[in-house]
Amino acid sequence: MKRFIENHKGETFDLIIVGGGITGAAVAYDAAGRGFKVALLEKKDYGWATSAATSKLIHGGLRYLQNLELGLVRESLRERLILENIAPNLVYPIPFLVPGYSDVKRNKWLLRAGLTMYDILSFDRNRTWDAGKHIPGHTWLSRSRIMALEPEVRSQGMNGGSIYHDCQSLYPERLTLAFIKSAIKHGAKTANYAKVVHFLFSKDNGIEGVRVEDQFTGNQTDIKGSLVINCGGPWADIILNLADKTGGGKHHIKRSEGIHILTKKFKTKHAVVMWTPSGRHFFTIPWRGCQLIGTTDTDYEGNPDEYKVSKKSIEGLIKDTNDSIGDGRLAYNDVIHAWGGLRPLVDDQTEGTYESSRKYEIYDNSADGMDGLITVEGGKYTTSRHLAETVLTMVETKLGRAPKTPLTDKMFLTGCEIKDMAGFMTELKTAYAKQLSPENIEFVGRNYGTESRKVLDLARQHPEYREIICEDGQILASVIYAIRHESARTLEDIVMRRTGVGNIGHPGKDRLEKIAAAAQKELGWDHERSAEEVQRMEGLLRLPA
Repeated sequence: MKRFIENHKGETFDLIIVGGGITGAAVAYDAAGRGFKVALLEKKDYGWATSAATSKLIHGGLRYLQNLELGLVRESLRERLILENIAPNLVYPIPFLVPGYSDVKRNKWLLRAGLTMYDILSFDRNRTWDAGKHIPGHTWLSRSRIMALEPEVRSQGMNGGSIYHDCQSLYPERLTLAFIKSAIKHGAKTANYAKVVHFLFSKDNGIEGVRVEDQFTGNQTDIKGSLVINCGGPWADIILNLADKTGGGKHHIKRSEGIHILTKKFKTKHAVVMWTPSGRHFFTIPWRGCQLIGTTDTDYEGNPDEYKVSKKSIEGLIKDTNDSIGDGRLAYNDVIHAWGGLRPLVDDQTEGTYESSRKYEIYDNSADGMDGLITVEGGKYTTSRHLAETVLTMVETKLGRAPKTPLTDKMFLTGCEIKDMAGFMTELKTAYAKQLSPENIEFVGRNYGTESRKVLDLARQHPEYREIICEDGQILASVIYAIRHESARTLEDIVMRRTGVGNIGHPGKDRLEKIAAAAQKELGWDHERSAEEVQRMEGLLRLPA
């Protein structure tokens, strides 16, 4: 993966995509697959913001049935199946326990009706390329059976419940990266740390490109293209205001904050659906040997660049958890990691954000005097691939191209070309049994898919790279691979979005320094830069006081 802005020679593109989260990555992949000349620009690292701040789920949107958004639920369930197929090492079925209660909002009969509809809408859920990924229909359980299975669930008022299945994305940062790599494989040119600072205009005031600043060197480069696609997520309105020559900062989108906390593993065996007193649901989910709890859904006002998770938000989520499960004694000191992100929402609905739709909107900004710009707003991770198809329908019309049949639902993502995960893992463990434990191989295999052999070969050739750098099995070889092959340029890139070492809390200063030392050698940092990277990473991993 090369940052093309470092050697840009004035090539003109069909599409310039601004934003390297999951939406921009999916649009770039679909467009490149149809033969468009594509440039993707991300002001920080790929997938660093909202795309990394998820519940680690690929889901059908069960709660959207409350609003009778059957089309959105069906789309989500279809896309869940597609992601299981095209990214088999990164997406897996996971069972959820959802208890029913006697009150109206959590009524067991409404729950049963909703899950029955969910099963009907996911009629094709087992048409997976890998036969091992079976998703059963929901099952109804009595109150006594639920308490036998999960005694930590609140029993007061419970009168039964169900187990249903959705899917878990074990490493969403790497799933976003797989879309980026797939775009590159089909000819797209990409650059992280490439900030759009200005729009370029033709003589008739149409947009004809962008000016980009390299965030490492400060050098600015003009990049021209027929269309610019604004995939800025929570920054979409900021990009619009940059492109609007009339000025005034009139563009504004609605933003929602969602946070998650990570604690030590609960005694629960299932992911559990819980409700706040106001009727908002949230989850507690086993993930990487820890317990993931989230998410919240609250209005956010302010500059998205200044967003940080607050202690108040964490304490609110702890209270919700104590009201719903366990012994009620979960405390701030039990939190080992917390993360949050901002969601862009289509602002046409109710006060607050929980009831807002996760539909998406695609705007041709020529109607606002910004010809040559398309803006994408809203949506969610699960439906990002289909959103990209919809964007390309507009693009083909705008550019007068004959429509092409999208193929992204029929091809494995790069690094995910695996038809049988169980067989693939057996082969890996046999091939590298002399160098690494089955647990280490399992972790690398799921993270890197068919690219895992390159990581494991590094460990085979260099024994020092076999060192374990996080509790659930990551090895030092992944750091080298991230720098050489995945455009990682900072310690944060490596720790949070390539290796996953920091996603389960602070790994310890010794490990951070070990990783930074490897990066220093590969990237040519001096000792001062290396120390600065460690200090900054420690600050990012520290919980708010």
